[in-house]
Amino acid sequence: MIGQTWPAEGRTIRDETTGRAIRQLTSQGHNVHLYFTDNAFDRGHERIVFLSDRAAPQRRPAHEAHYALYCMDLGSGVISRLTDETLPVRNATKTPDGRLLAYVAGHEVILLDTQTGARTLVHEEREGLTIGRPSISADRRFVGFTRNEPGAPHGPNYQGFKERYYGIKDGRITLAHADGSGSFDLFRDTCQLAHFQFSPVHPTLAIFCHEGPWHLVTQRIWLLDLVSRRAVPAFRQGEQDSVGHEFWTMDGKIFFDNRGPGHDGTITSARTQAVAREVAFHDYGDFQPYVGLLDERGALLRTIPMPIACNHYHANPAGTHLVGDSVDEILLIDIAGEVARATPLCTHGTSWQSQETHCHPTWSWDGGRILFASDRSGQVQLYLLEVEEPH
Repeated sequence: MIGQTWPAEGRTIRDETTGRAIRQLTSQGHNVHLYFTDNAFDRGHERIVFLSDRAAPQRRPAHEAHYALYCMDLGSGVISRLTDETLPVRNATKTPDGRLLAYVAGHEVILLDTQTGARTLVHEEREGLTIGRPSISADRRFVGFTRNEPGAPHGPNYQGFKERYYGIKDGRITLAHADGSGSFDLFRDTCQLAHFQFSPVHPTLAIFCHEGPWHLVTQRIWLLDLVSRRAVPAFRQGEQDSVGHEFWTMDGKIFFDNRGPGHDGTITSARTQAVAREVAFHDYGDFQPYVGLLDERGALLRTIPMPIACNHYHANPAGTHLVGDSVDEILLIDIAGEVARATPLCTHGTSWQSQETHCHPTWSWDGGRILFASDRSGQVQLYLLEVEEPH
């Protein structure tokens, strides 16, 4: 079924509050773009890569769906199937140009060359550990990912989030050779590890996080030198800090979100936090939520107070603007000056029920488009906003 195509499904809708035109890209099954740390847009090509269950024999809820990888030509809207695994694809990433895809299917980590069709098994899990989202090094020699001992099951509305934080005592950073010649554990810790991401610029630098409710984790972001195998804190946290959603910007800086005491980094379909329920989602007390930028060695470059806290942020290529998903809206946030200014782009209408239904808005490499997901129609679909490229 690899290579099977679907005709364009897109249509244009108007946002009910701003009147802005929104291009709905998909309409069949559940369709989820790559995680916001893994840009779904192909640099230099009018194409996105995403997960869909459109060819699955049975429809399931978004968090249980049988996903495969697909790509869409944004000009024609034509959708093409890229993978045909027996087991569903759960985690995936790609190189910026989209030539290489790394993904997890069952107990295997696979590297796919979309130009030649070569499929390379780079890691087969034999210890019963849970494999996290992969990342491909800038020199394309390695695929890296976390491996954790099994914990409480995942489910809608962050089911098991707190239990996994306390229960997992064996977390590892594993590197697999891209040629399929083997894999090895580079780093090991006594807690749950997640969000492993190679630097987009330096192939021997990466970040990862201690995963769990933000207000319980005492040091979220870690910078890892793959040569020395040494991990050091990036942005040393204090008692008031609740930090998360770290990612590399397109030019190799480390971005993070700090919401302050009592915030666990979650939002549920009830518009509440999943763990820290004694604090309302927008109750920050005397603490001013802010985002920050670190250099490639973890030194703080800048903090920017936020007029409103979003669930996720993504930075445009110039680093002058963010896109964020607040409880109900997709926001454009100007951070070029001393004071951040937020402008609503549209309502998103998502349920927030599972990671698959989170908006996770991301910028295109040219800064002119924003991709996000929403289950406002009952199933998860992809939406595209055309914006004037901010500078």
